[in-house]
Amino acid sequence: MPKDATVYSLDSIPAGTVRSTTPLNDQLSVILADLRDRIGEADDVTLDFKGKLHVHLDVKRGEDLPLVEAKLAELGDGMFSQISRGATPNHPFSHRVSALVTI
Repeated sequence: MPKDATVYSLDSIPAGTVRSTTPLNDQLSVILADLRDRIGEADDVTLDFKGKLHVHLDVKRGEDLPLVEAKLAELGDGMFSQISRGATPNHPFSHRVSALVTI
């Protein structure tokens, strides 16, 4: 079995790979601001990281869910995937649209 001779840096990125010069915090702030501007039907927009980065959009009107899902699917050139619906924690009359975020 051949061994992988690729040299990796401490952050598991192959050596010589061009990295973004924009700090991660700034990239996440831009994503949040863009979502808040473009999806006005969402009452709250949050990011959550538990092994993977997810965005959550909380919506009060159930009839807005298909519109929010469609807008989210169109944004970011495929940045948002695995779009799903669910309940909003501690808000029984709200609905949540969640998606996996790939930066």
